[in-house]
Amino acid sequence: MDILNQLVGSGSFRAVKEPLAFLRVLEWLFAIFAFATCGGYSGELRVSVACANKTESDLKIDVAFSYPFRLYQEVFTAPTCEGKRRETLYLIGDSSSSAEFFVTIAVFAFLYSLAATVVYIFFQNKYRENNRGPLIDFIVTVVFSFMWLVGSSAWAKALSDVKTSTDPDEVLLLISACKQKANKCMALRSPVMSSLNTSVVFGFLNFILWAGNIWFVFKETGWHSSGQRYPQENMEKQPSGYNQPFNQSGYSQDSYAPTGGYNQPEDVSQQPNLGQSGGYPPQPPFNQTGYAPSAPTSFANQM
Repeated sequence: MDILNQLVGSGSFRAVKEPLAFLRVLEWLFAIFAFATCGGYSGELRVSVACANKTESDLKIDVAFSYPFRLYQEVFTAPTCEGKRRETLYLIGDSSSSAEFFVTIAVFAFLYSLAATVVYIFFQNKYRENNRGPLIDFIVTVVFSFMWLVGSSAWAKALSDVKTSTDPDEVLLLISACKQKANKCMALRSPVMSSLNTSVVFGFLNFILWAGNIWFVFKETGWHSSGQRYPQENMEKQPSGYNQPFNQSGYSQDSYAPTGGYNQPEDVSQQPNLGQSGGYPPQPPFNQTGYAPSAPTSFANQM
């Protein structure tokens, strides 16, 4: 148990704890239950025909049927109560298309969910590369959700028809000897349909799982997060000039700063005294280039 916890807690198996991978595990488990309870079914019913002549009676007539529920091919014999002659009869109905469609969806859903779980664990980088993996995963998840809904609904309707066709009272109506009042026909045993009912339940549970997993796969595509990052990206693309602080006059403090030369100190009183009586000597006015005009130091220099 400790080894299993270490594997799950490692980097490769950590994806199993995430909702996306966890739901995939539930999907392939539920898919197994869906096609196992339907595809592996076989049932049997029993009726009896008591003829007026007791020697011609048959008190144990077993009628068997199984997946894929081509009931028109299920054959059984019954006495005619007219000597030793027996008649060959068939059940009514064909639900093979709905049953096979349901089982096919379950098998492919099992295979895909198992493969997706392996990809989430061992090939997560490849899965997220170029956003192609999440996009394909999203489309497949939507398709399987729809197919589970259609397949489960069709199989639920087909199962209702199977129950009607395999009802012992309905089977007795097929036997000609039961139409004569002198003979007594009875339904002894009905087929057990609990596993087929379970398959329908698991079919709709699979639909709920796959439909709920659409949201988690959608988040992996990046479409959800791109809508949230859009305002932030717009703010980052604004020019830096809008971020400068403004003074009370509405202009930036650096708008009138000279581009060249020496900047004039903001507060003269804070500058050190250089020994003159007037403190720091006043600065000459600046020209348009930002430099103060320089005067000749001597007459000789001018020459």
